[in-house]
Amino acid sequence: MMKDSVGVITGVAGQSAAERCGLKSGDGLIAMNDYPVRDVIDVQVLGSEPELILRYQRDETERTCSVRRHYGEPLGLTFAEDLFDGSARVCRNRCEFCFVRQMRPGLRPSLYIKDDDYRLSFLHGNYITLTNLDAADWQRIEEQFLSPLYVSVHATDPAVRVDLMRNPAAGRILEQLRRLADLGIEIHTQAVLVPGRNDGAHLVRTITDLAALYPAVRDVTVVPVGLTRWHAPDLRVYEDVEAAAVLDTVLAWQARLRSELGVGFVYPSDEWFLRARAPLPDITAYDDLLPALIENGVGMARRFLDGWDPLVTVLSGLGRDQTWVTGELFAPTLRERAQLFAEQSGARVDVVPVSNRFFGETVTVAGLLTVEDVIYALKARDLGQSILLPGEMFRGPDGCSLDGATSQAVARATNRRVYVVTEQGSSAEHLSWTVRT
Repeated sequence: MMKDSVGVITGVAGQSAAERCGLKSGDGLIAMNDYPVRDVIDVQVLGSEPELILRYQRDETERTCSVRRHYGEPLGLTFAEDLFDGSARVCRNRCEFCFVRQMRPGLRPSLYIKDDDYRLSFLHGNYITLTNLDAADWQRIEEQFLSPLYVSVHATDPAVRVDLMRNPAAGRILEQLRRLADLGIEIHTQAVLVPGRNDGAHLVRTITDLAALYPAVRDVTVVPVGLTRWHAPDLRVYEDVEAAAVLDTVLAWQARLRSELGVGFVYPSDEWFLRARAPLPDITAYDDLLPALIENGVGMARRFLDGWDPLVTVLSGLGRDQTWVTGELFAPTLRERAQLFAEQSGARVDVVPVSNRFFGETVTVAGLLTVEDVIYALKARDLGQSILLPGEMFRGPDGCSLDGATSQAVARATNRRVYVVTEQGSSAEHLSWTVRT
């Protein structure tokens, strides 16, 4: 029987050190050079040694192998889980605006996990709060130099952050960020704004406090709170006029900090621009930070616009009568591009903004659409030859949407050919598009 804290191997790269060592898929890695491995971070760190002794489990028997790793050669292993004990650190905070707390009942269990694990922050860019770190965690961050880390700050005023997060430990954020800075750790931060709670003067303080820690604190992303129909009753989303005012404040500070630091430092997420009907900034406004910020809703719309020419090539092969599906927030921008595409190609394009009945109409982004709502929105419409869906919808296991369905369900319901369009690449210059049915 496999031990609880071993790394279950799912792949061994050909012509790699692991293959020469004789490891196979299904083996369980236990230790490297007599050090127990707790997760893939340990494998990355310990696996950089030129001489490796690996202890592993196969068929309930522990075995050992040794191998010499060539200079620059990866170990060549992939694992079933990043954390070998299978348990991520969970969040100890009780933020009223936490999206996980607002999740619709009855979805897949993984959607209800409140991850707050510094290891996953290092590995995948997950945002953490730093409120659950103990002495051993700080020691490991220092010894293994786990950089960069991604931190949800929300507010630097201790009283405001404690009130937002309902955790007395939350007030030490500046002390913790300074400690990370002293260790040489690069930090990406975010502030999720709640109307009347951490905006206005509190936002100004947050920006100035974090900018004082530049360049250790590399940036701060400003994001509006997202609420489903299961949100706390005293919360609300920003009105469009309020969004415009927040955007003006952030852009003014961005201009000021660019003159002082040489970079914009504070970056509003796309939703502020789209809600305020404001022009999107040029790609240079993001200071080459999009690979780190894109998953936080920053620069996605700009990348779409800058990647338009290669997208046209893809779209031109999908029929002359198309239906494009998106969320309500991005629909005006997509309609402009649909008109341009129609003029360029002679195709007929119908843009369908989908109202989010599944989570509530205040959820307007494409990435939180469900197949259920897409099918509902497409009823009784002239759909043409093909339907195009945003790839952001299908990030769940086996390419499922949040309601556990695939694009094939849309194809069956509409009797049309359905394409899922996904962007790839880390910059507009290297952006490409993939299409799957």
